Amino acid sequence: MVKRGRIVAFFLLVILLFSTMGSTVKGIANRINLGLDLQGGFEVLYDVKPIDGQKLTKDTLESAASALEERVNALGVNEPNIQIEGDHRIRVQLAGVKDQNEARDLLSTQANLTFRDVNDKVLLNGSEIEGAKQAYTQNNQPNVVLTLKNQKKFGEITQELSKKAATRENLLVIWLDYEKGKNSYKAESQKQDPKYLSAASVNQKLSQKEVTIEGGFDIKEAQNLAKLINAGALPVQLKEVYSTSVGAQFGQTALETTMYAGIIGIGLVFLFMLAFYRFPGFIACITLAIYVFLILLVYDWMGAVLTLPGIAALVLNVGMAVDANIITYERIKDEIKRGRSIPSAYKAGNRRSLVTIFDANITTLLAGAVLFYFGTSSVQGFATMLIVGILISFITCVYGTRLFLGLWVNSRALNKKPRIFGVNPKDIEDLSEDKGNHFPKTKFDKVDFVKHSKKFFTLSIVITIAGIILLSTMKLNLGIDFASGTRVDIKADSALTQQEITKELAEIHMETEDITLSGQNNERATAQFKGALSKDEIAKIKDHFDDKYGTEPSVSTVSPTIGRELAKNALYAVLIASIGIIIYVSIRFEWKMALAAVIALLHDAFVIITLFSLFQLEVDVTFIAAVLTIIGYSINDTIVSFDRIRENMGIFKPKTSKELTNIVNLSLRETFTRSINTIVTVVITVIALLIFGSESIQNFSIALLIGLIIGAYSSLFIASQLWLVWKKKEMKKGPKKSIEKEDTL
Repeated sequence: MVKRGRIVAFFLLVILLFSTMGSTVKGIANRINLGLDLQGGFEVLYDVKPIDGQKLTKDTLESAASALEERVNALGVNEPNIQIEGDHRIRVQLAGVKDQNEARDLLSTQANLTFRDVNDKVLLNGSEIEGAKQAYTQNNQPNVVLTLKNQKKFGEITQELSKKAATRENLLVIWLDYEKGKNSYKAESQKQDPKYLSAASVNQKLSQKEVTIEGGFDIKEAQNLAKLINAGALPVQLKEVYSTSVGAQFGQTALETTMYAGIIGIGLVFLFMLAFYRFPGFIACITLAIYVFLILLVYDWMGAVLTLPGIAALVLNVGMAVDANIITYERIKDEIKRGRSIPSAYKAGNRRSLVTIFDANITTLLAGAVLFYFGTSSVQGFATMLIVGILISFITCVYGTRLFLGLWVNSRALNKKPRIFGVNPKDIEDLSEDKGNHFPKTKFDKVDFVKHSKKFFTLSIVITIAGIILLSTMKLNLGIDFASGTRVDIKADSALTQQEITKELAEIHMETEDITLSGQNNERATAQFKGALSKDEIAKIKDHFDDKYGTEPSVSTVSPTIGRELAKNALYAVLIASIGIIIYVSIRFEWKMALAAVIALLHDAFVIITLFSLFQLEVDVTFIAAVLTIIGYSINDTIVSFDRIRENMGIFKPKTSKELTNIVNLSLRETFTRSINTIVTVVITVIALLIFGSESIQNFSIALLIGLIIGAYSSLFIASQLWLVWKKKEMKKGPKKSIEKEDTL
């Protein structure tokens, strides 16, 4: 008898959840902080150096960070992010800043205000200033009015200066960021545009509270000078070693295209699950919708910043999260085919799949954690979304699926309806027949995965040797993240040409031969320069192309030091992820499986690098994110295969090499549908990102697409086969401990 109350509970629960989601999702989405790559803005990494022989301490760094924060507050930027990195660096991220040139000047200017005589002797410094404000002269010209702390001291200084009127040395010269050895009044006074702010004649003792600086300012210059003086001088020197700036229109375009790609990708995953898994696929669509909502909710609670790679990770996560559903559904289908009732198959499938899902996700989580630790800000955004996604997938795609599908199974409405789970009644075995120790049948019994293992080993060895030769001759096409330099992305409303961009750059005395065009109609151009451009050069480029095309270009600069560090960190990330995976898989399975899995994933990473070298695709910091994601995903796929091998080893207890071969073949056949379906769902989302997503993550998407396919290949034909070779050798040497472990967490 059908228990209708459980079905009613299902619909009430779904209605309640979707009503809550529908009424709150818009507000949550609006509250999420967008990264500078989605709303425009800039990020800069400063190398901090001490001044006047002082020692660089933690307190000095914190004082510098506080001074920078005061300057940022003067800009009125929402949610600035200022972080101290290591023992000598400060990173500043300003998303949504309207005038990036102004912000850069305001941040990097030392703002060390001094009053000097004509011989450059310091008479008064910035510590004697109480405050500053922008005002106007009697002729309505902008100026800056300083409020002094000590009128008496100022009176004494001006009295001494007035005595030098006869020799015309009675000038009070006001400097901002005077550099000893580089600046002098006598040299600058001969120039049409001197570097000092003003030089006023003093003919009598002045004891007023306020001093006026008149330097031919416009309103913005006077306002910025007042802001700098009020924020105070920096207690250190800042050297810009890395920066990236994104024009507002670039950010808006990236957001729109990537969101569009995400909607298409997620929609196609939903359709695939419905078509292939039918009713359980419908349950998966419900849990995936809840999954996306919960990720946005957690991001809102965390106050995390959503970046372009973060959106890509969210879309990719949907494809990966559905893997938990696929593993569970395939196990339930296997149990139904073995003759179990629907309720019994449901319980057994859930129990057997949980350990597999846990092991597979832990290894991917490990790759995400390593990625977060070694990555830069945009890569950290990707890693954060990846980690959050994996954790939430456990709540929704494991326990959520159990809750919703369990209500239907326990209502008995699905009893004796195997087709609802995609199982043909003809494929169901009769439990009453005693099959002894015979292997169960699968739809891939004609496929022999082990038979051609030597051919696949040979293929992989040939690819590896060819890759080594290729990398030694063609090298990698390193982007500025690793090669150092400056990248300028220019956008126009109509088609551009290399000659046009070259001509425009020549007008501002900038030269480069490295100009590439992109976009459907060549409406985008990328110019790369050797060496990091100065802030003045960056400002000149931004202003020129903003005036020319109405869109501020995006500019990224990387110093050689940072390029080397990124390359070193990328290598560390791969090594640490590999070591962590070896340790975990050794504990959960055995060391031979761990070693085989790591060899397979290093094989995957090398193939991706080789193909990028062959086609000369640009290798940037997001490429490393893609490689580490593939490492996590590849080990995920391999763990599922090893988990089934371990389970079947416990059931059939092989005593000969032939039996061991049969177990590996059986395990790969049993998990083959899951492997294919998981690849399809993830590849769907990656292809959507590749076709419809932002151009700035195109190489990232290509790396993911190649890696996903290679990862599936290595799981089936490298990792499992390597383990089989080693295990056969072990069997020949004599009896060893069984690898089977208790199937519980």
